[in-house]
Amino acid sequence: MCFLSDFGLYDDFVGLCKGVILRISPESTVIDLTHEVPGFAVEAGAEILEHATHYMPEDTVYLAIVDPGVGTARHALALRSEGGPLFVGPDNGLLIPAVEALGGIADAVALTNPDFHLRPVSSTFHGRDIFAPAAAHLAAGLEIGRLGKALDPISLARVELSGMSKGGA
Repeated sequence: MCFLSDFGLYDDFVGLCKGVILRISPESTVIDLTHEVPGFAVEAGAEILEHATHYMPEDTVYLAIVDPGVGTARHALALRSEGGPLFVGPDNGLLIPAVEALGGIADAVALTNPDFHLRPVSSTFHGRDIFAPAAAHLAAGLEIGRLGKALDPISLARVELSGMSKGGA
């Protein structure tokens, strides 16, 4: 699993998410891509995540959380790329460039099935309560469609990248 966030490392947010992941999927290896995406900088996170797809194993589950819309009506998503890797994160454009780098969206699901959420679900920490459990269940082999209702990929939020990740560092 590849984990990216804007949580920083000064508190327990990253550790709690990783604990949730390992309780559900103890065989998972979690690569901390970065937790220093500037706060709520969706475009910066999207560029970093897209760049990472060039270097991660083919069966990676990507957990990406840069979520200025936490607590709003935005969808929580799981996506399967045409290339196979899975992505979990908010519907704010963060995931789309990376999924497109791997061939586009094969499946899109809103994380609406409460069987795969921690209870109670916090209104401000969907990373721990919705995203981390979904990513862990996918890493453990759960079929993406069990996480919730199918979405039309056309309906998903998009961001425009500056192009900095093209060719990479």
